[in-house]
Amino acid sequence: MIEKKIILQANHIVKHFYEPVKFKALDDVSFEVDAGEFTTLIGKSGCGKSTLLYILSTMDTDYEGELFIDGEKVTGQKQNNLAAIRNKNIGFVFQFHYLLPEFSCLKNVMIPALKLGKYSYEEIEHQAYQKLGLLGIKDQALKQASKLSGGQQQRVAIARALINEPKIIMCDEPTGNLDSKNTSIVLETFHQLSKEFGQTIIAVTHDNDFAKSSNRVIEMADGKILEHDFKIK
Repeated sequence: MIEKKIILQANHIVKHFYEPVKFKALDDVSFEVDAGEFTTLIGKSGCGKSTLLYILSTMDTDYEGELFIDGEKVTGQKQNNLAAIRNKNIGFVFQFHYLLPEFSCLKNVMIPALKLGKYSYEEIEHQAYQKLGLLGIKDQALKQASKLSGGQQQRVAIARALINEPKIIMCDEPTGNLDSKNTSIVLETFHQLSKEFGQTIIAVTHDNDFAKSSNRVIEMADGKILEHDFKIK
């Protein structure tokens, strides 16, 4: 039996907001995610799922508890260290694609890798073409991002998230702006990444059909985890 590797571990995460009054947004949240697992976080608006994702992504450091990514404790690390950890370990996909509209799809995908500076321009360009090919939009590589459909733009955003070979892809409502056809394409892409490439994916979603097709659903309410392996009927 293959031993599972824990890629992300959250221990007793507590988060307060202080405006307009003190409010506990996350209340003693603990869970683990295995490498290669496709996990979704669900719950009503205001339940804390996006707040939790923001902490897991290392963008929010103002919390109590501990966070480990790939065995490394990231809680308490300095901002420049966290930026390096993010660039190396985490790819982001948001509800809005945040592509630079005047740049080509190819250049948009290349930007995080150029920023990381680990490979030459030619190698990064080659990898960017590969990622666009994986997502079925290699033929759109030289088009301006603004000229693509919403579904194509989101696939470019996923290719961009993959360019640095991150250990985890974190998504906040990745299909929130897409029609059912493009939602299916994005979902199929995530399945393929998880199954064939062992990509770990953690996604916040309101879409029950999207959540249902992930490996594991974590249900949240009032800043707490209700169920670690929720079965959607």
